[in-house]
Amino acid sequence: MFEFFIATAEAAEGGINIHLAPDVVGHLFGVPITNTLIASWLAMVVLVVAAYLIGRSVKLVPGKLQALTEATIGGAYDYMVDVFEDEKLAKRFFPLIMTLFLFILIMNWVGLLPGVDSIGSLFATDSGGEKLIPFLHPSATDLNITLALSIIAFLAIQTAGVTILGFFKYAGKFIRLKFLIKPNGDNILGFFIGLIELIGEIARLISFSFRLFGNIFAGKTMLVVAIFFVPYILPVPILAFELFVGLIQAFIFAVLTLFFIKIAVEEPH
Repeated sequence: MFEFFIATAEAAEGGINIHLAPDVVGHLFGVPITNTLIASWLAMVVLVVAAYLIGRSVKLVPGKLQALTEATIGGAYDYMVDVFEDEKLAKRFFPLIMTLFLFILIMNWVGLLPGVDSIGSLFATDSGGEKLIPFLHPSATDLNITLALSIIAFLAIQTAGVTILGFFKYAGKFIRLKFLIKPNGDNILGFFIGLIELIGEIARLISFSFRLFGNIFAGKTMLVVAIFFVPYILPVPILAFELFVGLIQAFIFAVLTLFFIKIAVEEPH
C-alpha cells in the first residue's frame, strides 16, 4: 500500500539521500517503468507540444518565438553546412543532430523542474519503514538512458561512414593489412594506428555516456547538498548554473556526434 506524498523540508532531517540507481514506479506489461524513463517521456511530450504549437502559428511576418526558432534552426543548419562543406551531407544529418540536441536539452531542463525528486509515493520497506519513490528523476542521471543515446550516436556515426564511403573503404580505416603483403615499417605502423583508431571508436560509447551522466549527476548532487545545508538562497544560483550546464552538455553531445560523423565520411588517407 502507498499514499500520495509531497516531500518537504522536514523530509531531509534524516540526512541526504543520494543514490545512483533509478527507482521503479510501476510495470507495464511486465516491463519496469522507472522515474527517469517517465522524465524522458515528459521531455518528448514537451518537444512534440512545442513543435505543434510553433508549427500551427507560422506567419509570414514572424513573431518573437517564431523568429527565435527560425534563428536557432537556421543557425544550426548553416553551421553544419560549414562543418561538412557539403549542403547535401548537412541536409542528410541535420535532423539527427538537431533532434539529439533538443531532446538532451529539454531532458536536462525537465530534471530541474519543481516537483522532480520531491513528488511521489510512499512505499513500505522491508524494515518496516517507508520510502519515498518520486515520480520524476533527472533522466541523464540514469546511465541506461545516456548509454542508449550514446549507442544511437555511435551507430549513426558508423552507418554514415559505411553508407558514404562503402563498407570496405570504411573498414580499411581501422583494419590495415598491407603489412602482410608488403611488410615494411610504414605498413606495420599503419596497422597499429588502425588498431588504435578502432579502440578509440569503441571508447566513444563510454565517453559519450559517462560525460553526460557525470555532469548532470554532479549538478543534481550539488543541488541536493545546497538545499540541505543552505535552503532558499544557495540553490537559486546553482539552479541557474545547472540550466547553463544542461545547455552546454546538449551542445557538446550534438557537436561531438557531428564532428565524428564528419571524420567518418572523410576519405581514408
